[in-house]
Amino acid sequence: MASAGALRRVVNIEDFRTLARRRLPRVVFDYLDGGAADEVTLRGNTRAFDEVIFRPRHAVAVQDCDLRTKVLANEVAFPAILAPIGYSRLMHPGGELAAASAAGAAGIPFTLSTISGHKLEKVRAASSGNVWYQLYMVGGRAVAEAAIERARVAGFSALVVTIDTPVAGNRERDPRNGLREILGGSVLAKIPHLPQFLARPGWLAAFLMDGGTPSLENIVVPGKGPMPLVDVTAALATAVVTWQDLQWLRRSWPGAIVIKGVLTGDDARRAADEGAAAIVVSNHGGRQLDGVSPSLRALPEIVGAVGGRLEVLMDGGIRRGSDIAKALCLGARAVLIGRAYGYAMAAAGQPGVSVALSILRTDLARTLMLLGCPSVADLNASFVQAPREWRTD
Repeated sequence: MASAGALRRVVNIEDFRTLARRRLPRVVFDYLDGGAADEVTLRGNTRAFDEVIFRPRHAVAVQDCDLRTKVLANEVAFPAILAPIGYSRLMHPGGELAAASAAGAAGIPFTLSTISGHKLEKVRAASSGNVWYQLYMVGGRAVAEAAIERARVAGFSALVVTIDTPVAGNRERDPRNGLREILGGSVLAKIPHLPQFLARPGWLAAFLMDGGTPSLENIVVPGKGPMPLVDVTAALATAVVTWQDLQWLRRSWPGAIVIKGVLTGDDARRAADEGAAAIVVSNHGGRQLDGVSPSLRALPEIVGAVGGRLEVLMDGGIRRGSDIAKALCLGARAVLIGRAYGYAMAAAGQPGVSVALSILRTDLARTLMLLGCPSVADLNASFVQAPREWRTD
């Protein structure tokens, strides 16, 4: 794990990516870092921010920027939410517990993936702030309903329903690195992949001391117990979420529902019609269908389509506080960040996530000061110039 000295030398998220690559076996790093197929969308998510140009107001004295906003009627310290990352416990033993704790200390929500190695009750208890539960319907409706009830009793404040995973995306790094054989294959099948683990003794020791490959504590199959990690890919193919499912989800979950994976105005309007409180403009970090729009580019269409009927959030490619500012200028209420904290968690656990969040928050405040804007509430489209073809008017 990265030392305190190494953390002090980190100045941006890319530094954490370098540290994560040094600590993790190739198969685990590539699971976190990679995307689908040719990774066109993965690259496009970050490159889209380069196409948006700031238009600052100079000769303006901004003494202190107000970064606070409200998401789902709850105040957050700055407009960011930690996105769900599956298999987090493979990256660091603390996994979701570490990330939830760091998010709570920073005053922002954390989103727990169904594909979690830590029990949702423990994750909720680890955070002093709001925690959302992201639902995959693996195991069937009865298993999902049991998890939803556990999340309600534990005090989760929102249910995130991901709609872009009828099957797992074609993530070619994973089979190349032997992910399936490592998680569930025979001993003989694992042998060719052992060198990448032996080359990372620090990670390997922590992994073994944590008990090895974790089961999925929030997918409890009746009569069988927690689902083994390796079963998830096959289970996704029978766990498609449809718009009709929103009806029983609203009956099962009394709180706010967030629809994640929206890339078109039509789907955004449908989410509003179905009673969603918020949507996440997202292409799953470029990990599902390759060749779709970068999230930032899709954002203006979707903001225009819903006309304020629900809150619009966005994820995909956030690496700097200036990226957060650009998303807000184009109409997002807040952003979800995934890999930006995933690298930090993999490198250094909870302290790493805390440093990553501090970097993003400080950079966002600096960006607002340089823009001559006193608060995130005052950010709007006049502070940026986006490509003309992104416009929907």
